[in-house]
Amino acid sequence: MKTLIIYNHPHEGSFCSAIRDAVQTGLENGGHRYKLINLDADGFDPVMREKDLGAFVQGGKNDGTEIEGIDPLVRTYVDKMRWAERIVMIFPIWWMTMPAMMKGFVDKVIFPGMVYKMEGGKLVSMLSRLKQVVIITTMNTPSAIYESTFNNSIEGSLIKGTFNQIGIHDIRWISLNMVKQVGDEKRWLWLDEIEREFAE
Repeated sequence: MKTLIIYNHPHEGSFCSAIRDAVQTGLENGGHRYKLINLDADGFDPVMREKDLGAFVQGGKNDGTEIEGIDPLVRTYVDKMRWAERIVMIFPIWWMTMPAMMKGFVDKVIFPGMVYKMEGGKLVSMLSRLKQVVIITTMNTPSAIYESTFNNSIEGSLIKGTFNQIGIHDIRWISLNMVKQVGDEKRWLWLDEIEREFAE
């Protein structure tokens, strides 16, 4: 399966970077092809600026080919998304939601006329090869509190509010909780499980 990894964490050496490495190792061991988007290393600008918004509006009016002012990285990212049969998003949860770069990726790259279109009064995915999205997050909040107090905001904003809205429903969320509180043995177990899963 062709897999696109979309990764966001500013510190190389974080547990998220270990997760990214485990996913890549698993894919390599399984003989799978993959590409990596590293938002931090790319210096991706997550801010929806006036020119970006103008391009976004243009994209909704045509097939996305003739758009002025579009961020060149956005075109590169869209091409990689169109290539992918599976997308794996890896990021930490900060203040109960995704970091700015990952939110900016959603704002600027889930682009009308390129990633989705309006058809029959609803949004329809243009990612014809995409079969599955896997979201892997880390946080220090217990899962029960994240669900009861903060209403699983990743589920609401990213799974239901973004992917489900454009017609993508095969989504798996791997939520690794209380990362700072658990010991190294638990972290190594998580990494081993992730590596084995992506080798299949």
